[in-house]
Amino acid sequence: MSQKCESTNLGAPRVCSIADALDVVGERWSLLVLRELGFGVHRFKDIQVNTGAPRETLALRLRKLEEAGVIERRRYCDRPPRDEYVLTAAGRDLAPVLIALRVWGERHVTPAPAVG
Repeated sequence: MSQKCESTNLGAPRVCSIADALDVVGERWSLLVLRELGFGVHRFKDIQVNTGAPRETLALRLRKLEEAGVIERRRYCDRPPRDEYVLTAAGRDLAPVLIALRVWGERHVTPAPAVG
């Protein structure tokens, strides 16, 4: 574990970069958006279908990730105005985190497919 978290901080919340990171990407829909962008899915409707996120929730998560500098919105059509979303360098740096989370989930959470 990194020393970026204070090891002793009795009587107050611990100051920690893990907690700070979770404020940005630690919500289910945010992580699933990052998964989709990593798979090359860039358009709102496709992200919505692949994640199952409610439209309003997805719009909020995309905005939050954009404001945090994790994703970038790019216009791909002017009439009608249409945008797509891409990972920034900060977003691409999350790939190992998502891979580790997937591996952990496969190992400890997702049941193995039935053989038979």
